[in-house]
Amino acid sequence: MQNLTNILILLPELYLVAAACLLLLLDAFIKPAQRGMLHWLSIAVLLVAVYLVLSGQPEHAVTAFGGMFIRDGVAEILKVFALLSTVLVFVYARPYLRDRKLFVGEFYTLAIFAVIGVMLLVSAGNLVMVYLGLELLTLSSYALVALNRDSGLSSEAAIKYFVLGALASGMLLYGMSMIYGATGSLDLAQIHAVSSHVEMHNLLMFGLIFVIIGIGFKLGVAPFHMWIPDVYQGSPTAVTVFIGSAPKLAAFGMAYRLLAGGLGDLVHHWQLMLSVLAVLSLAIGNLVAIVQSNLKRLLAYSTISHMGYLLLGLVNAGPEGYAAAMFYAISYALMSTAAFGVILALARAGFECEEIDDLKGLNQRSPWLAMLMMLTVFSLAGVPPLFGFYAKLLVLQAAIDGGMLWLALVGAAFAIIGLYYYLRVVKVMYFDKPVEGSVVQVQPDVPLRLVLSLNVLALLVLGFGWGPLLGWCTEALRG
Repeated sequence: MQNLTNILILLPELYLVAAACLLLLLDAFIKPAQRGMLHWLSIAVLLVAVYLVLSGQPEHAVTAFGGMFIRDGVAEILKVFALLSTVLVFVYARPYLRDRKLFVGEFYTLAIFAVIGVMLLVSAGNLVMVYLGLELLTLSSYALVALNRDSGLSSEAAIKYFVLGALASGMLLYGMSMIYGATGSLDLAQIHAVSSHVEMHNLLMFGLIFVIIGIGFKLGVAPFHMWIPDVYQGSPTAVTVFIGSAPKLAAFGMAYRLLAGGLGDLVHHWQLMLSVLAVLSLAIGNLVAIVQSNLKRLLAYSTISHMGYLLLGLVNAGPEGYAAAMFYAISYALMSTAAFGVILALARAGFECEEIDDLKGLNQRSPWLAMLMMLTVFSLAGVPPLFGFYAKLLVLQAAIDGGMLWLALVGAAFAIIGLYYYLRVVKVMYFDKPVEGSVVQVQPDVPLRLVLSLNVLALLVLGFGWGPLLGWCTEALRG
């Protein structure tokens, strides 16, 4: 009976594993011309997984396999948005992959396995489960970055990602082993219970430092950001849009489980560490983004600064702060998919649309896409009344409520600095003339155009109606 209960609690994850394996087998037997069927089946699989997560969610948190797996409101929200953002990625990626002869089943199965890693990670109640989910996510991501084997830039990005990712995973594992040595437990709830009165306090503190390093790398915050610009630029854009969305939700989930769930009694120590990382991320991300000419690298440094804002919510170390950070992670995932979605809509065979100058005169060539990109970058910049404005406002308020007024002031100052490079993109689209000889923009396919429009519209609608989503996040974290 207990085994059946465990299986029911893990039903969405088990379903996705079975579905991914079936898709892998199907890909081995279908003809290349039938890959479109695999595309739509993959989207259907993810949508069914969303239904299973929502329909089977218990009223109160439940655990499986001796507390290794937790199913609660926090996990539910992160899983739903990770699955939905991956659906967006699949829709946006199809034309891009077809034009470059990368329309292969491996893209879909690897992305689904990565999402399974996300789902395990955000539900982890044990250090072993944290590492299992993290490695499933990162190993799948390494392979996705190297999807274009004929590109030297893509292969270089994959190697950098693998080497630095392996180093970060090793440090995280080393920190976990120290925490286990100090507390005698791998269970996060037990670690939380004994962390305030362990005999080997110095060993526990060393473990905390290495765990923060691991979290910092996965979030992509400075000074552990070295991989982000190269990976964003070197990856096929269809892969970049995935790396910039669902894994960020997973990184927040990992930080929440490890810090709030396991090391909450050491809050005064990790609050200071996260504050330093936040300031470095805000400074490096915003200042270096100003000098970028490559659009993907600009969005990469923008990511670093956004993860700095996410840390402002975490340093609050209370339910409201965690809710603001989760709200910010969700908003960033939606904004990131929209931004890269426009790039994918503009890209075509022989033209990547990776330089800011490639957007010159976009309003004259495709007014609708120019407007979608303008709304997206304004949301990323935190311009009211778009979704990104309220996300920034909430994390700044969380920092102030947590007694970090100075940190909130730093965040507000860099938000103003960040406006420069976002407005530069808008200026290029609306006020610069198209480059001579540039090819007239071909209209993107209908599903991409429709879903991209809905994605950007969501940024506008949630800017006015963000209350229910914040209430959902707050209720989950208080429960």
